[in-house]
Amino acid sequence: MMLRKIVVGAAAGLLAVAMSFPAASQTVKKLRIQSAFPTSGLFYQNLEYFANQVEKLSGGRIDVELLAPGTVVPPFESLDAVAKGVLDGAHTAPAYWVGKERTATLFGPAPGGPFGMDEVDYMSWIYDAGGLALYRELYQDVLKRDVVPFPLTWVGDQALGFFKKPIQGVADLKGRKCRQTGVTAEVFNRLGMATVNLPGGEIVPAGERGVIECAEWVGPAEDVMVGFHTIWKEYYLASMHEPATVVELILNGKTFRDLPADLQEIIRAATIEATFRSLMIANKRNAEVLAEMKEKHGVNVHKVPEEINKKILETWDEIAREAAEKNPFFKKVYESQREFASKVVPAKNTVSAPHSMAIDHYFNKKQ
Repeated sequence: MMLRKIVVGAAAGLLAVAMSFPAASQTVKKLRIQSAFPTSGLFYQNLEYFANQVEKLSGGRIDVELLAPGTVVPPFESLDAVAKGVLDGAHTAPAYWVGKERTATLFGPAPGGPFGMDEVDYMSWIYDAGGLALYRELYQDVLKRDVVPFPLTWVGDQALGFFKKPIQGVADLKGRKCRQTGVTAEVFNRLGMATVNLPGGEIVPAGERGVIECAEWVGPAEDVMVGFHTIWKEYYLASMHEPATVVELILNGKTFRDLPADLQEIIRAATIEATFRSLMIANKRNAEVLAEMKEKHGVNVHKVPEEINKKILETWDEIAREAAEKNPFFKKVYESQREFASKVVPAKNTVSAPHSMAIDHYFNKKQ
């Protein structure tokens, strides 16, 4: 009789849990996230992948509504919109906030990596060397915006860009009206370029109207998807101005904190997965698009002149040194990256095989 009571009691308890579960599972949190990037590009596709993964991993408990650039606010106003709760989140770039706080560039497009870091090094610094805490300190304490940031979407080695006319050295940059943004715009200003700050969706229309005569955006696949090749035919790759860039997802702080712990972890995990997936997709598409550029679109593909790359690094070092002297938080983040890179970058060079040798052996020798 006692055993029967225990079994019946246990069954009743399980039934009660089962009856309560559907009600909990029907509670759906909707997140409205606006992109700062053209819907025709790989960036937006990666945001779609992230949203789909979050919805699947959460069992439908999170419903992500994606909004095209400018749907609610212009791209350069998305940080304040997220902080105020006008948007739940935005897929955007730290470079857009450099005017508010120069340290933002160290979490996105910094010349030289910085210190020779690639995107894997950067992500390692973020997740394993205190970078994420500094990233959140940037928004919460320095910018006084209640948002939670995550790296989301690999950008990689950004092209110097498409140009109307060829360039041979630094002298050829002087006076060129070129789309640049963030601290890299300051680098090129010091090299004599007349930079124009535009969000991604406005670059091609500005080129068509002749407002600008050159522009940088991302790399082969993204640039062609946006349509740069329809305006300009001189393309320069392997630049040091933004060689290790990852863009970001920012979420309203209260919205994120109000989520159950498991949903917060799902979002974090999905950002990491989507970021590394974007690398794999871009890696393949860049190779395909480089061939298409030459064969179908008549684009002349060049390597960035060494003189320009050297000047980019030298000019960035000057800017970073000046910023560190004036801005304690910039110095704090910059020194954190320097300490991490001083160990990881030389070690990787020691451990890794010389890939340039294999490339020369298989692909650069005369057939």
